[in-house]
Amino acid sequence: MQSQNPIISDFVKLANSAAGTFAGMTREARESARERLKEAMGGMDFVSREEFDAVKDMAAKAREENEKLAKRLADLEAKLAK
Repeated sequence: MQSQNPIISDFVKLANSAAGTFAGMTREARESARERLKEAMGGMDFVSREEFDAVKDMAAKAREENEKLAKRLADLEAKLAK
């Protein structure tokens, strides 16, 4: 059952407009904050995931090579000690 009262109808329209305006302000604030964060983070010197993974792989290979060389050195020292 709908009311034909124009005051209530105007109030409902006002409430709907206010809700739409509030939703728009929320979206606008979120986008603004996101842009500010992007600008702030842009000045920092971060590496990409690909660069990080490449350096991580290089470090793992260097560690393996170091272990091989350490074992080889230990074997050579053991031969010299005999």
